[in-house]
Amino acid sequence: MLLFCLSITRSLSLFLPGLLSIQFKRSARYLSILYLHCTQINKQKIDNKVGGREIRSGSWFIPPVFPSKNQSDQESRLQADRHAGAEQRAHLQRTPTAWPEVGTHLAVEARSFDLNQAPPPGGVITKNLYSSLDPYMRGRMRDPRIPSYSPPYTLGEPVTAYALAQVLVSDHPQYRKGDILFGRFSVEEYSAVPREVLDWDQTRKVDNPYGVPLSNFLGILGMTGLTAYSSLYEIGQPKKGETIFISSAAGAVGQIVGQIAKLEGLRVIGSVGDDRKLAFILDELGFDAGFNYKKEKPADALRRLAPQGIDIYYENVGGEQLEAALDAMNNYGRIVACGMVSQYNLPLDQRYGVKNLFQIVAKRLKMQGFIVGDPGFGPKYFKERNERIAAWLKEGRIKSKEHITEGIDHAADAFVAMLRGENFGKAILKIADPE
Repeated sequence: MLLFCLSITRSLSLFLPGLLSIQFKRSARYLSILYLHCTQINKQKIDNKVGGREIRSGSWFIPPVFPSKNQSDQESRLQADRHAGAEQRAHLQRTPTAWPEVGTHLAVEARSFDLNQAPPPGGVITKNLYSSLDPYMRGRMRDPRIPSYSPPYTLGEPVTAYALAQVLVSDHPQYRKGDILFGRFSVEEYSAVPREVLDWDQTRKVDNPYGVPLSNFLGILGMTGLTAYSSLYEIGQPKKGETIFISSAAGAVGQIVGQIAKLEGLRVIGSVGDDRKLAFILDELGFDAGFNYKKEKPADALRRLAPQGIDIYYENVGGEQLEAALDAMNNYGRIVACGMVSQYNLPLDQRYGVKNLFQIVAKRLKMQGFIVGDPGFGPKYFKERNERIAAWLKEGRIKSKEHITEGIDHAADAFVAMLRGENFGKAILKIADPE
C-alpha cells in the first residue's frame, strides 16, 4: 500500500510495542513528510522520477468538502486524519520553511497492509483511487502551534487529502462494498478507515448520474468548482459589461472563474506563467485577453489590456500581481482573495511587500478572503452551482482541464510541481482504477 506522508529522516531502528506480532500480507507505500519513523517491514525505496500524463475532460458532479474555521471541528478532523489508514506512526521532526523538497520533506515509503483484516468497528477497508492536490495543503505543513483554518499535518503520519476511495469491506451501516466515497483520506493505496472519519459531515457516497470519469469528481463540480462559483458571486458580484482580471487564470479555480464571468457578460483578462497556458485561456476558454507575467510586468500588461481599469480582481497569486491590480482597480471594485500562492513557500523576510495598500481606501475597494466551507458561504451555493454548471457542461458552454499524474510513486513530485505552477489545470493524483 502506498501512502502520501510527510517525512523527515531516512530511518530509525525503533519498533513500536507489539509491532512484531502483527502479520502483514501486502507491501504498502506511502508518502511522508520527512519524519523520524519506525523501521518498516518490507520497506521499499521509491525513486522520485517525475511522471504522469495530462487529461482533458468535460463534466463533473460531487458534493463539497472543505476546511472549516471552527476550532472544535479542526480538532475532530485532525483526530480523524490521524486514523485515516495509517498503521505505523512516529513523530515528524521538522516541517518545510520554504519550498518542500522531494526526498527531504516529502517521500514515498513502503509498509505492509493486510487486505484480509477486518475493518475497524463501524469502519471500512478501502482501495484508494484518486487524491486531490491543492495549494491549501502546503499550509497544513506547519508547526502545530501556528493557528490556521485547517489542522496541521502530524509529522511522521500519512498526508491526507480530499480523495475518492472504493469500499472493499464495510462494517458501516451506510456504506456497502463497491461504493465510491468522497472524503479526506490518506494518500495511499489501501486504508483501514475508522468510523469517525466516515461520520464526518464531509464524507459521503459519490453518485455519478452523468457517468463521467471519476477524476471529474475532484474538479469543476467538487471543491474546486464550488470555490470558484461561490466566491465569484458572493464577493465578486459580477455585472454584465464589467472587467475582471484573474491571476493564475489557467489554474484549477481560475479557469472556471473566467468561463463563468464570460457567461455573465464580463470582459475577462487572465495572467499565466507560460505561452502554452496563454493560448489555452484565449483559444480554448475564450478569455478576451491575457498575458504571460514572466514576459511582461503585470502593471504594464494591465495598462495595455485594461486602459479603462478593472472592476473585479480574482486573486490567486499575491505579490506583484496584487500590487498591479490595486493600481488598476476602478472605484468601488471588488477583490476576491482566494489565495496568494506566490508567497506560500517564502520565508517571512523574503515575501513581497505590497506598497500601495492605501488604494483600498482611496478607491473604496472591497477585498475579502473566504473559506469555502464556512456556513453561509459555499454550502448555500451548492445546489445552484450543481444545476447551473451541470447544464453548462451538457450544453458545451463550459469545460475544464485536469492534470492527472498516475502512480503514487510520483505523489511527492506531483505535489511540488503543483505548488510551482507546473501543472496545467486541476492537479490530481491517480492511484488506481476501481474494481
